[in-house]
Amino acid sequence: QKRGLREIAEDMKSPHPMNRLLQGDVGSGKTMVAVLSMVIAAENGCQAAFMAPTEILAEQHFLTLRRLLARCTYRVELLTSAVKGKERVAALERLASGEAPLVVGTHALIQEDVRFHRLGLAVVDEQHRFGVLQREDLRRKGLTADVLGMTATPIPRTLALTAYGDLDVSVVDQKPPGRTPIRTLLKPASARREVLELVRREVEAGRQAYVVYPLVEESEKLEDVAAATEMAEEWRVALPQARVGLLHGRLKAPEKEAVMAAFAAGQIQVLVATTVIEVGVDVPNATVMVVEHAERFGLA
Repeated sequence: QKRGLREIAEDMKSPHPMNRLLQGDVGSGKTMVAVLSMVIAAENGCQAAFMAPTEILAEQHFLTLRRLLARCTYRVELLTSAVKGKERVAALERLASGEAPLVVGTHALIQEDVRFHRLGLAVVDEQHRFGVLQREDLRRKGLTADVLGMTATPIPRTLALTAYGDLDVSVVDQKPPGRTPIRTLLKPASARREVLELVRREVEAGRQAYVVYPLVEESEKLEDVAAATEMAEEWRVALPQARVGLLHGRLKAPEKEAVMAAFAAGQIQVLVATTVIEVGVDVPNATVMVVEHAERFGLA
């Protein structure tokens, strides 16, 4: 983290705009590096914007920033499609006047009516989830804004840019002390009972679990691939004492947000989901993730 921050600070001091990727495994503390980079921008009279791919993630980052900077004078704004009416108008005014040096938001940050007083740093979380033009739109909100992208799973285009383009890389290759190492086990389908038992034990101990499937519903071509909708039912039968939730891409945004919020609040103990959950939401109480048909998933 310190090495990454040092490299970012050096870039921010240079006369050329920064274009840097902060890469690090889940739990390596990329967010903390980003927060401190935003503070550097604010300390130098600039504004910093933090763009996340989903509302629930933006809200989580907003609360984190507010908590970490509670003793500072910096005002942190939240800008998502959920912020409407007078609240939104007031937030836009504070950004335009420079009264709010820090803002966290979703794609809402790149809307035309969003103007900054002096944007100096644009942080893009889960960088692989945004298009090139979207990232460029945010950068253009400032005159020569520095850009910091963050990801745990860089896509091939990003890797090509780091090799041949103008993208510098900082790697956070150590975890902060006290992080429990992650154990990955591969089980054949015949060991399903063992897996159920493991999830049941964790739930009984007051913990939570994710179960990830590749598809929402059965399709004719992939009959062997269990569909999340049906499997949620199976998990409900297998673990009658647990509250099982279902999350997939076909749910409307408010429904998704509600399910994720219920899981984060501990009201749902087992969350059966498709890849829509790949954008990380911190649920420290979730200790197991079961991935069905792991061969059908990419690295991310």
